[in-house]
Amino acid sequence: MRSSLKFTNKLNMLSEMECESKFQILEYENLDGATDVETAFGLNIIRQSGIKLKQIRIMLEDSSVKLEPGSLSYMKGNIEVKNKSGGLIGFGKKIISSKLTGETAFKPTYSGTGEIFLEPSFGHFALIELEDDEIIVSDNMFYACEEDIDVNAAMQKNISSTFLGNEGLYQTRIEGNGIVALKVPVPESEIFKCILINDTLKVDGNFAILRTGNIEFSVEKSSKSIIGTAINGEGLVNVYRGTGEVWLIPTKNVYKELKMSGASEINKLQFEQDR
Repeated sequence: MRSSLKFTNKLNMLSEMECESKFQILEYENLDGATDVETAFGLNIIRQSGIKLKQIRIMLEDSSVKLEPGSLSYMKGNIEVKNKSGGLIGFGKKIISSKLTGETAFKPTYSGTGEIFLEPSFGHFALIELEDDEIIVSDNMFYACEEDIDVNAAMQKNISSTFLGNEGLYQTRIEGNGIVALKVPVPESEIFKCILINDTLKVDGNFAILRTGNIEFSVEKSSKSIIGTAINGEGLVNVYRGTGEVWLIPTKNVYKELKMSGASEINKLQFEQDR
């Protein structure tokens, strides 16, 4: 029987998904390691604010996963690490894709039997399983996946999405079969996973972070003409058409406003103290 790592700090499992490998999102209940007043003060604020440290755990059983470079924290077991370039052609494709999307070109593969823990973070994670499907995600969301998943670049399919969608000419495409771990801007409980069945979704803002590959993305004027809108920048909406899934994070702007107002208050207090 394969042994498992044991922890003295209580961890809660937020979610779990299993295919060839098992992925878990863990959450530390408390951080009690302060040894000075400054750290203790910071931890107390974190505790009162309900901010939790999270970590992804991957359990391999004669299976393989690919990780974002630099994401590994530690691992246990009979696990071999390889960097696969895919030959000269594959090497060229990875370099081009990384330049277009901002993703790292080479993602090391970890194969064998054991446990892998990724770097802990105060950010948020989500798991999704692909079944011979593809998703288009915002930049820097990819974190880890099973070996049969491919991460590459997807070009925008129309002029409006390229120049008016604020997403750039290329986005990150993740395709294949298996589990994908994503870094997401908000807790998964605040992600609205909108299912479209030959339908249209119009979003006033850039808070769609994921769509399945068969969803068509464009930018349109909320009424009819897009020409005048391109000049004055008003009345544009992001439009998603087809059958599939779109992930929306409507709370994104709330956090942005809170962060800006918080920074303003800190600057104000600092100014008063310096007077």
